[in-house]
Amino acid sequence: MPGIWIYSEDSAVARQLLTAGLTLKQSMQQPVNVLTLEESDAPGLILAGADKVVVLKGTNPWPESYSAAIETLLKEEQASVFLIGATLRGKDLAAKVAAGLKAGLVTDALTVSYVSGAIETTRLIYGGLAVRAEMVALPAMVTIPPRTFAEAESCGGQGQTVTLPVNNEVAGVTIQNVCPIVRQGADISAASRVVCVGRGLAKQEDLGLAEQLAAAAGAEIGCTRGISEDYHWLPNDRYIGISGQKVKPELYIGMGISGQVQHVVGIRDAKIIVAIDTNEKAPIFEAADYGIVGDLYEVAPLLTAALQKK
Repeated sequence: MPGIWIYSEDSAVARQLLTAGLTLKQSMQQPVNVLTLEESDAPGLILAGADKVVVLKGTNPWPESYSAAIETLLKEEQASVFLIGATLRGKDLAAKVAAGLKAGLVTDALTVSYVSGAIETTRLIYGGLAVRAEMVALPAMVTIPPRTFAEAESCGGQGQTVTLPVNNEVAGVTIQNVCPIVRQGADISAASRVVCVGRGLAKQEDLGLAEQLAAAAGAEIGCTRGISEDYHWLPNDRYIGISGQKVKPELYIGMGISGQVQHVVGIRDAKIIVAIDTNEKAPIFEAADYGIVGDLYEVAPLLTAALQKK
């Protein structure tokens, strides 16, 4: 029967998509089903509200190899909506499944709703300068970036779990070696507080100012593209911006950052934005909730001292 389907190879992202799926369920009056590769994730997804969890059991461990099986399943189930986590692997799988189903696909959606018998989405375009609304006829496919929605909480759901054997051998393809990315420190994209530095910092040794403020605020350190890719003062996984990390912290403090749109796109979902810059006309102040016009070399130590007292 028609329904709302959800998939991500990342269990945390799947629970985030479940939040969006449950909202669609209320307006569409259709069940919410989740596809997973991990049997251990099924009970938690059921408790969080999934009407059915289908555990895909194949012989190939790589998520990309499940696209044909998922396409077949969605076709048999007459899926109305398919929500996919917009990870690198998720986007790859979404494109293959959409092509096979000849279904409309919207990528990197920020909102998803059911309007007049179709799916309406919004997403950023032109590097974050504008928001575009799009309508997609059913069956519709939508990829949603991680952390767009909060994870669905346990609500005592009582759905069913089904195990589906899958033939997902990929002829001629063999994985010989895997080299994971080694992160230096915590994942700032998941940090609740972030202190970010820009080109207003005169020299690498002055990163100590940011480190002291971050320690006092219980925050992780991020940076603009210039600091990581031009100066190489911090690793690339600390770069926040349109082609870097997207953060969604409770508190963001920017030090010496002008606030060009490429950076602001990466912090637009922060709950509270504090900006410190000498230029009162810097674009960062338009995005900030609180702005301090002043020299970061004077302001940062004062903020650090005030936080340490508390």
